Amino acid sequence: MASAALTYRKSGVDIDLADKLVDHIQKKAPAIGGFAGLFPLDLDGCGPWDLVACTDGVGTKLKLAFALDKHDTIGIDLVAMSVNDLVTCGAKPLIFLDYYATGKLSLQRSKRVIAGIMEGCRRGRCVLLGGETAEMPGMYPEGEYDLAGFAVGIVKRSEAVDGSKIYPGDLILGLPSSGLHSNGYSLARRVFKGKDLVKWGKALLTPTRIYVDEIQALQKAFRAEAKIILGLSHITGGGLVENVPRILPRGRKAVLRKDAWKRPPVFGEVQRRGNVPEHEMWRTFNMGIGMIIVIRPDSLEPAKRVLPEARLIGEVVAGRHEAEIV
Repeated sequence: MASAALTYRKSGVDIDLADKLVDHIQKKAPAIGGFAGLFPLDLDGCGPWDLVACTDGVGTKLKLAFALDKHDTIGIDLVAMSVNDLVTCGAKPLIFLDYYATGKLSLQRSKRVIAGIMEGCRRGRCVLLGGETAEMPGMYPEGEYDLAGFAVGIVKRSEAVDGSKIYPGDLILGLPSSGLHSNGYSLARRVFKGKDLVKWGKALLTPTRIYVDEIQALQKAFRAEAKIILGLSHITGGGLVENVPRILPRGRKAVLRKDAWKRPPVFGEVQRRGNVPEHEMWRTFNMGIGMIIVIRPDSLEPAKRVLPEARLIGEVVAGRHEAEIV
């Protein structure tokens, strides 16, 4: 007898409810809504720039770190979740700050966490400028902690990427993910337990890939060839289905071909073991694509020269504001 289908909502995460909260916040603060926030900054003699900032955490991937007692890469995830959001605006990351909270401080474990954060900053080309370590007895179960991160960067206003120049006919490239990254773990933890968790632990704790070098290399090459990046989308919670439309103007639709790239085996295992419906997989996980790049058709060859691993996975068409997986 087949097991009941597992969904993100059944695992305790209600994406629809979260979307309603985001809509409410945007009504109260209309400037909020992108992957990062931009603040105008006029520098004497340098013209108009924007200060860019964002914040994020690691989610319930932390629970796997606790269960497997592996804490040396979770800090990379923390930095990745913020700097990957930052570069979607075309920004250069500058600084990172962390918030590390625990019920009782363990020096050995904390050193491993901080080492991961510093490695993440190295990969993300930013400086760990400061942070806060909070010891709060009674707030967390023994051996557990929470993490949050804050990244700040800068972009010349004339070079900011906002998706406004995306039109039908433009191409969609995808950069591969390293696995689940840092989303969908409330569902994944329902699937992998006991010996299966140990068996798949390495794949599940593979740190989120950081795309700063790739995006900066493409920016540099495109400037030299008088071309532009039209849009960038970091594929996090909500998967391709919800994150790609965030960068599309109204009246634009993304058509994504799911056979255009090879998905890491862990996604198939999650779906098979949890009997997860296909549409739920696409709405919960990145499915093997961690960063989306939208370009003009004549920019394809220059882009592939700089990023040979980039896959042409779809195109923009006129239509309903959504991402369709075909």
